[in-house]
Formats: sequence, structure tokens, C-alpha cells
Amino acid sequence: MYARLTGQLRRVSWVAMAGCFAVSLALLNPAVAAETDEGFTPVFDGKTLDGWDGNPQFWRVEDGAITGQTTKENPTKANTFIVWRKGQPADFELRFEFRMAGGNSGVQYRSVELEKVGKWVCGGYQYDMDAADQWTGGIYAERDRGIVCIRGQKTVLGDDHKPKTVGAVGDKDELKKLVKTGDWNQGSIMAKGFQFVQTLNGKVMCEMTDEDKEMRRKDGLIALQLHAGAPMKIQFRNIRLKLLKD
Repeated sequence: MYARLTGQLRRVSWVAMAGCFAVSLALLNPAVAAETDEGFTPVFDGKTLDGWDGNPQFWRVEDGAITGQTTKENPTKANTFIVWRKGQPADFELRFEFRMAGGNSGVQYRSVELEKVGKWVCGGYQYDMDAADQWTGGIYAERDRGIVCIRGQKTVLGDDHKPKTVGAVGDKDELKKLVKTGDWNQGSIMAKGFQFVQTLNGKVMCEMTDEDKEMRRKDGLIALQLHAGAPMKIQFRNIRLKLLKD
């Protein structure tokens, strides 16, 4: 009986150790953590830009993150994007982490590439973010309808192409306190039908419904933005996608 009990205790100990090792590995390696999100698929391998297409003058992989950077010596004349080329999802949830130094950036979704304007130029819905944290977490329609939902708002976009505030998800100043300026933040985008919800560090930042039949989009590209202007650096990691059923 003693031998059998000892064997059982050993098995329990090994299971506990394995569990602790898995948790530790997930914390150390964002790619492993991504695989533990049920139903989510990583769209960035943490090592290469496989599946992503952007101007190599500005985009690279650094510290396990997709990194876009401009400098005084190497500016971009217009907003430029790195585009995910492996799909144009409709209903989905996208989770990601971002860190920025200076400037303005965002995550484009249900977007279109504007080749007549220039290569690597996109327009459409955007999870907005900026180093001053004035807009971070809100929805901006790039080369489209402009600011359509600021942090803390619930809005409806009508056929006049303008947003109407119909409620709130929180106080914009209190929500701003959740932003980790200069550090890694967790963001998410939920797009289902023509309803959109964006979160930051686990808290809903804004909600929008698009009833603008002329300009709304049911699917499109995912892309990451590097903004024109002052030198800046933006990094994205742990990017994973879950397609939602109708």
C-alpha cells in the first residue's frame, strides 16, 4: 500500500510540474500563449514576416514583434501599412499586443488597399492608437469617414456618414488610465455583422454599429499602420485570429 501511494504521489507531482512548466513557457513565449486561446490561430509566427507584406524600408521583426519605424533620416511621406495577405475575414475576433514610442498607429480591419493612391496604402475601419493616448482604443475610419467612435462611446453610423452617440461604455478619462504608455498593451477587435467592439487591457473601450449602407464593409484586409510625421516606432506581437460563424 505504501509503494502504491508513493507511486500515486509521484504521478501527481509530475503532473503538477508539467502544468507549472507549461504556464511558465506561455508567459515567456507569447507564441505559446497564443496557441492556448481556444479557437484562435496565430497570424504572426514571432520570427518572420511570412504572410505579411509591407515596405521593407520601414518594417522588420524585432524582439519577436512586427516592428515599424521611421526616423529623421528615413521618414515616410504618407501613412504606410504592412498587410496580412492570407485572408480578408468578415466576422472575427482579433487579439494582439502593441507597444509604441511616439507618433500614431492603428490596426486596420475590413479594409481595402488603395492602389491608385499608392502601394501599401489602406482605408477602412481602424483600431486607433497614439503615443499621447488621446485616441487609443477608439475607432477611426482611415481614408473613409474619419473619427466614428471615441473611447467610452457607443455610436451608430447612419446614411449621412456621420456617427451618432447613443450611449456609453465608460468614462473616457477613466478608460485612459488603463493605457500602459510606452509599454505592452493588450487589444482586441470583435466584428460581427456590422457591430464592432474594441477592448484594451481587458476593458471595453468603444462599441459601434454601422448602418451606413453606402460605405460600410462586410469583409476586408487586416493591416498595421505606420504614420507619417514625426519619427516613431510601433510594435505588434501575439497576433491571433478567430473566425466567427454566422
